[in-house]
Amino acid sequence: MGTKELFSIAADHAVRFRDTADSRPHRPLRDYATAVEAFAAPLPEQSSPMVDVLDELVTTAEPGLHLMTGARFFGWVIGGSHPMGVAADFLTSAWGQNAGNHTASPSAAAAETVGARWLLQLLGLPAGCSVGFVTGATVANFTCLAAARGEVLLRSGWDVDANGLFGAPQITVLIGDDAHTTVFSALQFLGLGHDRVVRIPTDDLGCIVPVAFEQAVADVSGPCIAILQAGQINTGACDDFGNLIPIAKSKGAWVHVDGAFGLWAQASARRRHLTAGVEQADSWATDGHKWLQTPYDCGYAIVRDELAHRRAMTISASYLPFASEGERDPSHYVPELSRRARGFATWAMIRHLGRSGVEAVVDGACDAATGMALALAGEPGIAIGNDVLLNQVIVRFGADLPPEQADELTKRTIGALQREGALFAGAATWRGRQVMRLSVTNYQTNAAEAAKAVDAILRAYRAERRDARVTA
Repeated sequence: MGTKELFSIAADHAVRFRDTADSRPHRPLRDYATAVEAFAAPLPEQSSPMVDVLDELVTTAEPGLHLMTGARFFGWVIGGSHPMGVAADFLTSAWGQNAGNHTASPSAAAAETVGARWLLQLLGLPAGCSVGFVTGATVANFTCLAAARGEVLLRSGWDVDANGLFGAPQITVLIGDDAHTTVFSALQFLGLGHDRVVRIPTDDLGCIVPVAFEQAVADVSGPCIAILQAGQINTGACDDFGNLIPIAKSKGAWVHVDGAFGLWAQASARRRHLTAGVEQADSWATDGHKWLQTPYDCGYAIVRDELAHRRAMTISASYLPFASEGERDPSHYVPELSRRARGFATWAMIRHLGRSGVEAVVDGACDAATGMALALAGEPGIAIGNDVLLNQVIVRFGADLPPEQADELTKRTIGALQREGALFAGAATWRGRQVMRLSVTNYQTNAAEAAKAVDAILRAYRAERRDARVTA
């Protein structure tokens, strides 16, 4: 079989999977144990025809796939892998480029250079920032905080890249109580510890309380990193950057913003006020595979001080080419040398959508979330647990019942929805109570899809409340 025929068959499988999405439930048909059993087989001793292997992969894998590309997938903050980005990603795999340096793949490096420039313009961040194309917000936070660690210690006379943390001045890390777990993981990976931080109290939406932050900053002596948040994972709320960043910088702190999805409010004229002042920070982490709708393995580590960024990440060896003035090696901004050419999908999505298209995606998702919240709030016994500022909606079922009964009814309703598969939404714990979290991030989730989701939620809630025979 030739390459053309094999690739055509793969493309046909991809098109069929996407085109039949409306007829599939928003849940896997196999659980993990069943999927392992389906894949399990003795180590092959002989080769097999490529078309047979491809067909076997599709037949074996598809029943265990979640419909994350579906318009009513609300389980996590996950974009829909737009066809434009997927097509570019197909070519990225086919081209087989190692994007480590500009000599190995000039086009891969160039796509990142231009994609980074466009990204900074979309997000309203300083034009001189450096951008590392990483796997996602987890590694973006790690990369930015590595640059922060190196810079604040260097200001205190310590070269952490050369000497490590043994004997280094202590770094005070200020972070909100409701920061995302991946930020704590990044601190762990960097030797700063996920528990060795100063946790700042937060308000009902998960935002840092300014008075508490100001007091914590006043107590700082020595190197300091302050971590703020754009888009709390349950509520979507953003910290008060215009107030907090100047407070942190008054003590010379490096300010990092975890903006995995919330930073994209910067792309919307209607929602930019939520992130006002965020451009004053020193670094920012965000994802492309959320609101930019790129395929997975796409995040951005953005750093104001390019030199601090490069010091933390550059890998040098005699066999690697040297970047001359005006040239950019992608590996100088990420913790990888051999790596995928992630810039192609980013370039393609921004080129396709343009500024207005990106804004429309953000506004469409937020409008759908607001509409769903308003419709659900009209049902007796359903309470919305947050101000819907962006795309996140917290739903509590049986809010007119004693808290323990409401917890149980909420879990039962979520379970019923997941079994039916008309949509997918996940459970979360917020302020000690069980809730359902709706994360509306897919470019396909319009008013009609939102209405279908509301109907399914109300149907499940009413049935579970009736079956449980609970009354206020």
